[in-house]
Amino acid sequence: MTWILPLGESLQMEELSSPMRIRRALGGGTQGQVFAVEVDGETLALKWYLPACLARDPQLARRLSDSIRATAPNQDFLWPIALLHPTAASRGQIRCRDAGFGYLMDLRPADYVGAHEHVAGRIEISLRSVLRACFFLADAFHALHLRGLCYKDISLGNLFLQPGSGRILICDNDNVDVDGRDPGSVLGTPGFMAPEVLLGQACPGADSDLFSLAVLIFRLLTRHDPLRGQRELAIRCLDEPARRRLYGEDPLFIFDPADPSNRPDPIEHTAALITWPIYPERLKDLFEQTFCRGLRQPSQRALTGQWRRALSITLDQRQLCRACGQEVFPDDQSARTCWSCGSPLQPVLRLQLAHGEVIAAPDNELHPHHFDALVPESLLTPLARVEAHPVDPSIVGLRNLSPELWSVELIDGAVVPLQPQKTCNLAPVRRLTTPAGAITVLR
Repeated sequence: MTWILPLGESLQMEELSSPMRIRRALGGGTQGQVFAVEVDGETLALKWYLPACLARDPQLARRLSDSIRATAPNQDFLWPIALLHPTAASRGQIRCRDAGFGYLMDLRPADYVGAHEHVAGRIEISLRSVLRACFFLADAFHALHLRGLCYKDISLGNLFLQPGSGRILICDNDNVDVDGRDPGSVLGTPGFMAPEVLLGQACPGADSDLFSLAVLIFRLLTRHDPLRGQRELAIRCLDEPARRRLYGEDPLFIFDPADPSNRPDPIEHTAALITWPIYPERLKDLFEQTFCRGLRQPSQRALTGQWRRALSITLDQRQLCRACGQEVFPDDQSARTCWSCGSPLQPVLRLQLAHGEVIAAPDNELHPHHFDALVPESLLTPLARVEAHPVDPSIVGLRNLSPELWSVELIDGAVVPLQPQKTCNLAPVRRLTTPAGAITVLR
């Protein structure tokens, strides 16, 4: 690839008081190229646009300027920081007929990997981390939509995951705009576009974002496309008219409860058939809401708040199969057996809180929203975490992650303190009293 900015050299930008050094190239696409740059001793990322992109998107600079003034909706966006134009002296160093412009953003940490790597099965990641990534994704879009903005073009290529924690970063935020404003040149990515956008019946907006969000969550959870089942196999050539029919004119959810004609093929689509039974009905209901009624009725699609609620409860109900160690997510409507090995699930300790119940399984957490119904769901500031004993994993304890002293009432009536960052064995505990509220151990 020919890089349009001179690697190893410094450029002067109209908006910067000191030169910007181009350290290395990070990648490129149809819109532009991305570089690691150094500004006043700080390493940042710079996206520089190709002339063809600027020609087909005359509103790009306006959108970027608006986004920079508005600042990021939350911490999960690699948001534009500054719009940059080269000075007259530096334009000759840029290898384009039109020097154009670019924008600065934070550099993506090295431990974040493309979501497509997970969907392709090329990274190790727990189901807990995948569900957390889905929650953070829904939370990010919730924050975006609360500001009256829409993303327009979310896909696997815009999303990065931190496998160990499930944290996410959303990049390519230059498509973000006020919902309902000028549609611009970007319609979306095939396979993630809402049917009405693909067919030219509507412009991208918050409603189409909800469809794309559901597709992305489905892809993360099942590693499969929600609309590509046996109907796809009947298509001899998956050309543009065939894609239009599959995704726009006659789409059918592969797990539509009323029409089984597009079910996954047992040979070609094994990932979908293996993963779908893992998840509880509360998640399946939201997929059916979006991919059945919501296919042709955008107002019926699951909202970001519904996804946050369902995903947080699913994480609360996570437990480990004692026979094989696999993560399972049982609910009242599912069989009480392990999806992986088929063994019956054993009774587990449960933590009863004012606003929810959490299974006492290692790595499950208690958050402020468990104690107060008025606090929105969030996974950022846990107050406690369930931990397995380092020698005997069958023994679980609860670690106080808050800065406050807790009181622990034992089954024999004794009361002992639990200092911040300390853990208590849950086996002899009846109840914990915290400033946030009570925690009752159910057996």
